[in-house]
Amino acid sequence: MTQVKRAAVQHRNNYIGTEHLLWGLTVEDNTATRLLAAVGTSPEALHKAVGERLSTGASQAAERIAWTPYSRKAIALAEERAQEAGSAHIDCDHLLLGLARIGRGVAATVLDEAGLDAGALDDAAARLTEPTAHA
Repeated sequence: MTQVKRAAVQHRNNYIGTEHLLWGLTVEDNTATRLLAAVGTSPEALHKAVGERLSTGASQAAERIAWTPYSRKAIALAEERAQEAGSAHIDCDHLLLGLARIGRGVAATVLDEAGLDAGALDDAAARLTEPTAHA
């Protein structure tokens, strides 16, 4: 979440939208970038694509920045996904899946343009978390 807020502050935005969430998820190696790589998508290319859509606003950095309705919905969907997976906390891949599931907002547009949809990401996430068979 540090990267997410950094994106909003650096671009002088007084809100945290889905674009900030996706930008933050693709800054460094994490479960979301590994999921993207598993489906054949470059996290770096996705980071660049969403970065090109971050507009610079006129607001001053604030301690508290409002979350847009789509970003709140993505987090709620990520929380549901974490619970389904039996996790006590939201991981980066859960948030990526939440962004894909809402299907709206800048992040959804960038994911769609990269040929990613919630179904493909869900399938890949399931494959990555399947227990491996012991020989």
